[in-house]
Amino acid sequence: MSTPGVGENRAAGADGPPLLTEIDHVAIAVRDLDAAVAYYGATFGATVAHRERIDSDGVEEALIKVADSYIQLLTPTSDTSPVARYLETRGEGIHHVGYRVADCAVALQAVKDQGGRTIDDAPRPGSRGTTVAFVHPKAAFGTLIELVQE
Repeated sequence: MSTPGVGENRAAGADGPPLLTEIDHVAIAVRDLDAAVAYYGATFGATVAHRERIDSDGVEEALIKVADSYIQLLTPTSDTSPVARYLETRGEGIHHVGYRVADCAVALQAVKDQGGRTIDDAPRPGSRGTTVAFVHPKAAFGTLIELVQE
């Protein structure tokens, strides 16, 4: 016998498929991107699958492929970026979790429809040619969530 809602991952009252399809990445804020990349290479034999500077977010990222997901190593490129503020107040560590969605606009609207707080009002371009939007951690039990549409 199953408990209603347990194991389900849908917008409340939705009869359609789950909105979150996979974990896209776990983002880790670091002060020295090259040192972090070297650590993952030396320790785990990991290699960078993609590296990109995202000026609109004030970050540089290195993506390390793990199965069908990524570890996203992030470092700020400006003192005013959200990642710079995060490092200043919390230090290095997990910054956010990115979930793949089939349609970023639909998933973002589902958050809003449930009264959730978002950082982005509308989806926007992300790295790797993705479309992304962020859900505020106060709406998600203290976790910054990135919705990622490939």
